[in-house]
Amino acid sequence: MAHSPVLVGTRGSALAVTQTTTVAEALADLGGFEVELVRVRTEGDVNRAALSQIGGTGVFVAALRDALLRGDCDVAVHSLKDLPTADADGLTVAAVPPRVDVRDVLCARDGLTLAQLPAGAKVGTGSPRRAAQLRAARPDLEVVDIRGNVDTRLGRVSGLVDGGPGDLDAVILAAAGLARLGRLGVVTEYIDPAVMLPAPGQGALAVESRQADAAEGRLSRALASYDDEATRLAVTAERSLLNRLEAGCTAPIGALAQLGERGLTLEAVVCSDDGSRVMRRHASTARIDEDGARALGVRLAEDLLAAGAAELTDLPA
Repeated sequence: MAHSPVLVGTRGSALAVTQTTTVAEALADLGGFEVELVRVRTEGDVNRAALSQIGGTGVFVAALRDALLRGDCDVAVHSLKDLPTADADGLTVAAVPPRVDVRDVLCARDGLTLAQLPAGAKVGTGSPRRAAQLRAARPDLEVVDIRGNVDTRLGRVSGLVDGGPGDLDAVILAAAGLARLGRLGVVTEYIDPAVMLPAPGQGALAVESRQADAAEGRLSRALASYDDEATRLAVTAERSLLNRLEAGCTAPIGALAQLGERGLTLEAVVCSDDGSRVMRRHASTARIDEDGARALGVRLAEDLLAAGAAELTDLPA
């Protein structure tokens, strides 16, 4: 008896479709089933206002989750940094595939690096986290709030893409997205996490499914095989920190966890919006499981709050 294909929900942007196709093909290989992409328009795709104005957390996710719950698709693929830290009723993150490059990158005119940009240079980003850390590193630059897909953003950098307005000197993007699009040639600098910590979950994908489908069956087995433990532990710690701080994806907060020989380490930064005040802390744990990762995130968040992190940005004290 022939099985119907597994329906994989995705946003419609080129980046979303590219990364979802990678996930769909991997699941098909692991599960031995056919797959079909289902494109879903989200609030973040339709509304071009700044993310902080339209709600930030979840604007790229809610419509995909609704499609899952309605049965319009069987799994949905998200950029994990866009996923709210709270679980959705009836759904679960059934797989977190291996993470790729977590770093932010500079794409600048004339091959310039961050240190080489002249005073007053205009740098575009739609991320308060990137903007705050950029202002901390180079307070003499002008940070410009931008939205749009990767090509739209790159087109705003003078000389980087033909046909764009070229009204900026540089933009900051995620290495992971450019890698998935095959566009790393536009990168002029990979920004060291010591200068700019990534967003919690950056470089990772989340494959969400209905809880019942994650529990048994051919799809369940494929999802379990696709899950990467080291990535799941790292992003669990990062997202636990974000959840304890009660901050969304638009807060000027960076976090990066890494699994090493001595256990799981987590570093985090909280900034004021203008970058004038920056607080960095780190912690580690030898407990290598999801409960240990969650506890690490909570502990570091409480350390930050005890040190006054709530005074830097809009966090509950």
